[in-house]
Amino acid sequence: MKIPLNRPSLAGRELEYIKDAVRHGQISGDGYYTQRCSSILEKRLKAPRVLLTPSCTHALELAFLLADVKKGQEVICPSFTFPSTANAFVLRGLKPRFIDIRSDTLNMDESLLESAITPKTVAISPVHYAGVPCQMDVILRVARKHHLLVIEDAAQALGATFRGRPVGTFGALNAFSFHETKNCMCGEGGALVICDPRYVLRAEIMRQKGTNREQFFRGEVDKYSWVDMGSSYVPSELQTAYLLAQLQNLDSITAKRRNLHNIYKEAFADLEQKGRLRLPRIPDDCVSAYHLFYLILENAKELERVRKGLMKKGILAAFHYFPLHLSVMGRRFGYRKGDFPLSESISERLLRIPFYTSMTVREQQTVIRAIRELL
Repeated sequence: MKIPLNRPSLAGRELEYIKDAVRHGQISGDGYYTQRCSSILEKRLKAPRVLLTPSCTHALELAFLLADVKKGQEVICPSFTFPSTANAFVLRGLKPRFIDIRSDTLNMDESLLESAITPKTVAISPVHYAGVPCQMDVILRVARKHHLLVIEDAAQALGATFRGRPVGTFGALNAFSFHETKNCMCGEGGALVICDPRYVLRAEIMRQKGTNREQFFRGEVDKYSWVDMGSSYVPSELQTAYLLAQLQNLDSITAKRRNLHNIYKEAFADLEQKGRLRLPRIPDDCVSAYHLFYLILENAKELERVRKGLMKKGILAAFHYFPLHLSVMGRRFGYRKGDFPLSESISERLLRIPFYTSMTVREQQTVIRAIRELL
């Protein structure tokens, strides 16, 4: 493709930092660069502790390892999301309690939460789709009323805020992604944001293969050993060296993406008025991270026509999530077609178009012209 859906980019001193990490003599995890990244995120999010992980998937898995949950219990999450959201707790023997999405933001429909709660419900896992925050005030109110844990899947939303508060700080435990498709990237990578201090010590242990290695390096114990269950949830210094340069430039990255987002919206506004497509929505109480840009077309046939037309022009566009309740795994949990109509409809009509930080004016205008010609 002449113009890809996504393109990894350099934001600052990534290559210099990677060379420096090698010169430091440590490229395994939890060295200088990992600590710098954690510190930046803790200060930005005002969180008691941020632990970097090899991926957002790992961060979510670690969150549910820390949670006081039991096999057979349920977690409420949207069906319109990536499998990692559900896998994190399904691996622990829990069941997904899917709900449908809002028509504007495509986030979980918070008005459906109370009706989805059963005696087995233990947690809510909201997903901030495309970097636009969920209505966290309602979600937290329902969670408090029913004594449920909130674990945010904020994979796409670093830099977003809801009513002035950073996304990824509302839940007791929350996760971000630094996959190469994300705004801040390091190839693969993630972070567990711990907002309830009670989880900090055990999180450090579980992340370090169930050992008290962190406490040993702080001089709190004479030697470290196996003290709890856990796994290896530590990224390498090469990843975090790259990530540091990205985090240092988060504000400029967000500004570039906001500008690209606004240009797309203005370019297609007349087509929306004519009913040919629908553009993304950002509620007034939300500040988006501008993670991706999509068009909602009239039907599945129109989506395929436009997608294939763009491919012929060397432009890659793609659909997004296949609703989890219709997947092979979702059907194993008893879900069927028709359970969540809006998720099903959006899945058939949503087309992601090229959107990345290093996108040039020429590339974006080429995409715009191509889509306008096809529509």
